[in-house]
Amino acid sequence: MTRSPIRVLLTNDDGPPSNDSPYVLGLYLELKKLGWDVRVVIPASQKSWIGGWLGLVMDRANPQQYVIRDVIHGQYFYPKEDGTGEKCDKPRPLEDGEVGEWVLLEGTPATCTNIALHTLYPGEIDLVVSGPNFGRNTGTAFVLSSGTIGAAMSSALSQTRSIALSYATFEHASPPEHNAAADALAGRIIKQLWENWGTDKNGLRLNEVDLYNVNIPMTEQLLKPGGVEVCWTTVWANSYAKLFKPQSEGGTNVSAAGPDAPPATASAPVQSSIPSNDQLQLGQEKGHLTSNQTSISAKPQPPKLAFAFAYSPDKRNSNSPALAGTDAWAINRNKSSVTPLRAGFCPGGEGEEIAAGTIWKW
Repeated sequence: MTRSPIRVLLTNDDGPPSNDSPYVLGLYLELKKLGWDVRVVIPASQKSWIGGWLGLVMDRANPQQYVIRDVIHGQYFYPKEDGTGEKCDKPRPLEDGEVGEWVLLEGTPATCTNIALHTLYPGEIDLVVSGPNFGRNTGTAFVLSSGTIGAAMSSALSQTRSIALSYATFEHASPPEHNAAADALAGRIIKQLWENWGTDKNGLRLNEVDLYNVNIPMTEQLLKPGGVEVCWTTVWANSYAKLFKPQSEGGTNVSAAGPDAPPATASAPVQSSIPSNDQLQLGQEKGHLTSNQTSISAKPQPPKLAFAFAYSPDKRNSNSPALAGTDAWAINRNKSSVTPLRAGFCPGGEGEEIAAGTIWKW
């Protein structure tokens, strides 16, 4: 009897193929090579460092209720292998050169996974893969901030196996020949995890690991015989230092990427053959948007404030030596890290005085 293909939801926090999102298309094609049924639901633009935020606000009239701040709008996207593609308001058959039908949502990564799992494809997804993130997600500070991991957490909270995947960047931009090797390794890791999913007696699903966080170093080791070793890791317990500095008047470009982002400069961004999000072609017929239309109305510019701050992280604290066996330790030694995670805040502290159920003594 023929087995049904594994049904995978692919999402990310970097959006559709662009300078800021160079990896999602390659991983999509790699997962398709496995014979898996891959659906793609991603943010329409970059949503890095947004954690697991769903875009919710509390209803002050009823503090137990949460409401969506905005209506989440979406479009269909038909990518080609070169990263270009067409956005449409209505679904249509694939045309020559197109590799699939994706969904773009004007929402956060966590919003994308929730809508995909419960509304677009209810009961149809076996595994969620979030990524590959443009930059590492190692260490407590970055893991808790990551939109990539936030999307995987969101799907784990929806009782679905989840894997967050990040490509650790050591030079900007990573040589393109690293991409295919990283995608191939990612495919092997994801397949291995799916077929040998770990156990956790305290997991959300009965005796299963909630999710995994995977990091792959984008280095020459990918191309060498034997490639990159893969090791089990824990999360490096790091912390934040200063992340922002006062910004003087002027046209400083601030990167939206995470800890592997290049420093902000006043120069123009590097050009690439991959289009930016606003350069993606729009449909011209069959009820689609025409080239002079847009799905998003122009937003009024916010009032000019008296001061501003630019992202300029002080990495002295965040890059302190990591303990052996942690995710950061592995990445800095050209190893891929695989870290089992729980979709929740684990209890902290030790001793009888703070045992669960113990009454405070004033």
